[in-house]
Amino acid sequence: MNISKDEQRVLHVLAQGGRILYERATNGRVTEVTCITRDGMILSNCTLAVFQRLRRRRLVESRFSCPYQISEKGRRSVRAQLDNR
Repeated sequence: MNISKDEQRVLHVLAQGGRILYERATNGRVTEVTCITRDGMILSNCTLAVFQRLRRRRLVESRFSCPYQISEKGRRSVRAQLDNR
């Protein structure tokens, strides 16, 4: 699967324990996303377009209206890095 650099960065943050916080409009669509690392920093590479591509490919998921986290498919498709857990 071809994954862009920005998508890889977001997936690495999520694989290390990060999460994506989101806000919905009144019609139920996601309008704003913020990617938080496990240390509490904000990742600027996570835009709404990157988030939508990850969600469309089912690399991230939200269970029970919680913040989005990496899915099992996302864990398998992320490239290995030395600092990943």
